[in-house]
Amino acid sequence: MIDEQFRFEVLDWIASDPDPVTAALLSKWLTENNEIELRKSFNGFLEFGTAGLRGPVRPGPSGMNRAVVGRTAAGIAAFLISRGLSKVIIGRDARHGSLEFAQESAEIFSGAGLEVYLLPRELPTPVLAFAVNELKMDCGIMVTASHNPAIDNGYKVYLGGNIDGVHYRGSQIIAPVDADISKRISSVTLPSPRGKTLEVIGEEIVNKYVASCAGNLREVIPQKIIYTAMHGVGTKTLVSVFDRAKFTTPILVTEQSEPNPDFPTVAFPNPEEPGAIDLAIKLATKENADLVIANDPDADRCAIAAKDSAGNWRMLRGDEFGTLLGHYISKNQNVKEQTFATTIVSSSALKKIATNAGANFAETLTGFKWLSKIENLVFGYEEAIGYCVDPLSVNDKDGISAALKIAQINSELLSRGSNIFSYLEEIWAEIGYHRSEQLSIRVSEISVIGKILSALTLNPPADFAGLKVTEFEDLSKSLLPTQGLRIRCGESVRVIIRPSGTEPKLKTYIEVVGESDSADALVAKIKTEFAQLFASYS
Repeated sequence: MIDEQFRFEVLDWIASDPDPVTAALLSKWLTENNEIELRKSFNGFLEFGTAGLRGPVRPGPSGMNRAVVGRTAAGIAAFLISRGLSKVIIGRDARHGSLEFAQESAEIFSGAGLEVYLLPRELPTPVLAFAVNELKMDCGIMVTASHNPAIDNGYKVYLGGNIDGVHYRGSQIIAPVDADISKRISSVTLPSPRGKTLEVIGEEIVNKYVASCAGNLREVIPQKIIYTAMHGVGTKTLVSVFDRAKFTTPILVTEQSEPNPDFPTVAFPNPEEPGAIDLAIKLATKENADLVIANDPDADRCAIAAKDSAGNWRMLRGDEFGTLLGHYISKNQNVKEQTFATTIVSSSALKKIATNAGANFAETLTGFKWLSKIENLVFGYEEAIGYCVDPLSVNDKDGISAALKIAQINSELLSRGSNIFSYLEEIWAEIGYHRSEQLSIRVSEISVIGKILSALTLNPPADFAGLKVTEFEDLSKSLLPTQGLRIRCGESVRVIIRPSGTEPKLKTYIEVVGESDSADALVAKIKTEFAQLFASYS
């Protein structure tokens, strides 16, 4: 039987739940004494932080639902009012609950006296980031869980101006704003007032984004590109961008081209996950295509695949794609006094590219919320397939503009009888071969990650893969403090271990600089040894 204190806690939540559907489900579980499901829903309040909110769509304080979203919106409204800010724009993807959560937020913001604007339909996250700047909004809300599993939804928060000495310019919040908002959420008094004064922005804002992406890019020769939106919202916008730029229209992976919140053809809707782009590769083989482009469900990330020298299709690693984009930009744009930037877990190749081009270089903590704060940014990327190729238009990662940029590059390469992998070889000849690899361990209990990191901190490895460890650093005590560990073996080998900020994963980032054959072999050996090490702790 459910104890009375817990029962009262559930009943109290039901009494203030604005959604009759989730309230009825909680009541049903109470009647059935279904403590298992109730405990999942009442396992602490879904935490708000620099990544906003992200969690499973389910009733109660531990899930994404109208009650939690409404409280969050009320806390954000209180923060905005305290800073004299008043204009909010809201976007959404096509996940379960996105429409309802956007509407809930809009009514709470309106009830607080703010000016509220809604994007016209389900759209990519970069469109929201663009709209914050283009329409001079104080705040942007994007309802999305990006590339998380189908059961999840989330809530990203953008700011438009200068706050606490930070020039946001349409980028995601960082500390101390996140802590301020979180504190205000916990102090929300229910019920929050609601309003209906909302304005739906017309398609003109989407058209402006499309025109911005298309810019002055040109396709030198026609090409055959396969595109998958991974059941997300990217297709319509990406096709519009390609058409506006007068590029060859991509061939769509029809099974994945329309929004579907259940993501039926993939285990995880993330191009990085094994098997996620199999349908695209299959179609590329059938069509004898030149390139494969994949977006994640909210289209802020981009991945590509191409044929290697043996004629086999392979997806580029995030660092390879970032290095390729960075090198091209360094050779084809005026980058003097500009800054190239990447994160501490990404390849060191971009720093060499920036140096060779006479540009500045910056390294940040993991996440585009940090990269987007770099002044005079000309190009930024993170190895988790996030790329910013036009910071003036979208001060965030943008999978649509990155897709068009790589299409332009590929067209130029084809026109001179070259290809993506040959171009990479040219880059390696200039700066040295940089091989990077990620080992990602998904865990069922988040406590396993802390256990592994604590064990390694207490007993640092003296060597691995036949290499002597020359530096072991607890990143929580570094100049850029973050949870994780950095291990070096001389100048050419670096391993970083850290928890994912958005999923229950432990990630290991490996980089080896050297001759290609030996570097590839060493990366494989390091990856195997760390996989075995982690297995021994779990």
